Amino acid sequence: MPELPEVETVRRGLTPAMEGVVIDKADVNRPDLRWPFPERMAERLTGQRVHRLRRRSKYILADLSSGETLLVHLGMSGRMTVSGDPLGQFAHTHPMPEKHDHVVFHMENGARITFNDPRRFGAMDLLQTATAESHKLLSVLGPEPLGNDFHEQHLIDGFRDKNTPVKSALLDQGIVAGLGNIYVCEALFRAGVSPRRKAGQISSQRVAALVPIIRQVLRDAIEAGGSSLRDFRQADGELGYFQHSFDVYGREGEACRTDGCGRPIKRITQSGRSSFYCAQCQR
Repeated sequence: MPELPEVETVRRGLTPAMEGVVIDKADVNRPDLRWPFPERMAERLTGQRVHRLRRRSKYILADLSSGETLLVHLGMSGRMTVSGDPLGQFAHTHPMPEKHDHVVFHMENGARITFNDPRRFGAMDLLQTATAESHKLLSVLGPEPLGNDFHEQHLIDGFRDKNTPVKSALLDQGIVAGLGNIYVCEALFRAGVSPRRKAGQISSQRVAALVPIIRQVLRDAIEAGGSSLRDFRQADGELGYFQHSFDVYGREGEACRTDGCGRPIKRITQSGRSSFYCAQCQR
């Protein structure tokens, strides 16, 4: 599942081709993905200008001139690619349509945005821009980890009296939005905190120290273009490459990179997900 850095990378890749540009035509090639598309989605998108392209947690939000916002979730295998952009930032020729090209946006500037999703775990919805934050998918979200509302006291309060492992607490989208398995593993390693530790039993000082570490892990990933796990692609079709910088994720049995350690990275299962950590460096 793409995490915040992957989604932010895609948003940034789509912005020059979509923001401020009219959707000349929208093709909706099936009735649903994870859930049914909204009624008359192609008609409601056609002719609308994309005023702003933003991200909330793992969702891409396109605010339209109609007063509606298009919500996009990439799911497990969804990808959005750009072709024919006259600015010369993407491939100049449009590729042949593929079987799983479920939604296609033909932009007035000549760009074509294609949403391809073989497993159909992605999703799209249309909601009123003025009340978007009250949508059932967005209203339950905590603060953005790169925003001002995510600060030391917020995380301390969120962890207080929690009997769940710190890994699970950080994956709780109500505490902080957008964090996923990969970057939580990486942040906990940099902080020297074991994923087994109960969130409510970690000192306030150590919890507070997690905030700048989480931010830096995410910034590093965004700067590197996201991870290149499985089906994720950037908007221009290129793989990300942050996975080459992973300290623990996916490195079970390999030596810890901390100077003077060298102990093998361990993997355990927590809430059905793999946690990777160094038992020596993370306590």
